[in-house]
Amino acid sequence: MDHSLEKKIDFKDKIVNFYNKNKLKILFLILILLSSVLFLLFIDFKKNNNNKIISEKYIQAGLYLESGDKEKAKNIYEDIILSKSKFYSILALNSIIEKNLETNEDKILNYFKTIENLNISKDKSDLIIFKKSLYIMKFSDYESGKKLLDKLIKKNSNLKAISEEIISK
Repeated sequence: MDHSLEKKIDFKDKIVNFYNKNKLKILFLILILLSSVLFLLFIDFKKNNNNKIISEKYIQAGLYLESGDKEKAKNIYEDIILSKSKFYSILALNSIIEKNLETNEDKILNYFKTIENLNISKDKSDLIIFKKSLYIMKFSDYESGKKLLDKLIKKNSNLKAISEEIISK
């Protein structure tokens, strides 16, 4: 019994001794961990807040569109695309194209480039390329759109069957 009590006391002394020798290092490590957690929480809060602001802008643009103020809606949708939100930028581009808010093809192609450069999933990226190819085929250069569809086919995308069907027509 005395032997186990002696081991406990010895172990406690080792811990106290270790703490006394490395007090500054331990405090510094705790400070770094605490500041890292606070920094990550701040980044998450800022990201969520930014997402909330963009979602409100998207709703506002929709309201402008419904009230007939297409120019204000288009400007807000452009801001959303340029904000590079992974979710709302794609929706904003879809709204611009579907509602014919922008007639300048180069500008729309630049919007596609902006969205293609986002770090989005492979399926979403393929869908953006698919939409871009359909847009190009409809409004400007049929062959360039066809080349984009060929790329999707070669990548063995989920949109391969649809792309093959469009090319065969």
